[in-house]
Amino acid sequence: MASDDVNRGLPSGVDPARVAARARAVARKQAEAPSRVAAGQGAPTASRLPPGQTAVRKWPRLDLGVLPEVDLAGHAVRIDGLCRRPLQFDLAAIAALPQHASLQDFHCVTGWSRLDLQFSGVRVRDVLQLAGAADDARFLLVRGADGYSANLPREQVERDDVLLVTHWDGAPLPIDHGGPIRMVTPQLWAWKGVKWVSRIELRRTDRRGFWERRGYSNTADPFRDDRFDGGVAPATYAVEVPDDAEPYQPEET
Repeated sequence: MASDDVNRGLPSGVDPARVAARARAVARKQAEAPSRVAAGQGAPTASRLPPGQTAVRKWPRLDLGVLPEVDLAGHAVRIDGLCRRPLQFDLAAIAALPQHASLQDFHCVTGWSRLDLQFSGVRVRDVLQLAGAADDARFLLVRGADGYSANLPREQVERDDVLLVTHWDGAPLPIDHGGPIRMVTPQLWAWKGVKWVSRIELRRTDRRGFWERRGYSNTADPFRDDRFDGGVAPATYAVEVPDDAEPYQPEET
C-alpha cells in the first residue's frame, strides 16, 4: 500500500503523523503478544477482556485529532441510501424515539478496555426501520462530523446493544467522546463506533471506512484479536512519518 494511496482523502485538519503513530501503536501491541489467537480463528476467551487487552479506570479519548464544531441544538443525523424514507433526526427527534439503556464494555484496538460504561440512546435498528431500509441494503457506511467513517454489515448493527448514544452515566454525552450523538458497537473494536455521527448510508455493497482502508480488519472482532486484515499489520502504517515522530499516547479525560 503506497503512502499516497492511504493519504488520499484524509479529513481536513488531520495530522498524518498522528494517524500513522496510532497505527504503529496497534502494530506494536500485536507484535508484543505473538501467541494470541489469529484473526478469525480459534475460540473466543471466556474473560470479559479480549486477548492482549488491559482494563483501565478512565475512559481515554481517541480520535483523529480534530474536534469538530458541532451545533448541539442543530446537529442532526441523516439516514439515506437504500431506503424508502430518507430521514434526518435532530436531538429532539431522537429523544422522542424509544430510549434504551445498556451497560457495555468498550474495547479499543490500541490495547485498553473500559468495562461497565452505562450508555443510553436509541437502537440503530429502530432508526433503520423508520427509514424503511431496503431488504438488499446489507451494509452501512457511517460518517462523522470530523470526516471519519466506518463500515458495518447490517446484521452487526441490528443487535439490541448497538445504539446511537446520547447519554453516558445519565448525563449528555460529552463532545470529547462524540457527543451529542455517537454509535457504540460493543461486540466490535471501538473504532467501528463513529463519533459525532452525521450520516448513515445504507448500501448494497461494502465500502470500507477510514481505518479499514488503511489496513485495519474489516470484521474487527476483539475476542479473536482481529486487529488487522488477514491478522498481519500492513507494511505501510497509514502514512510515512519521520523516525523521530512521537509515539501515540491516548489522552485520558
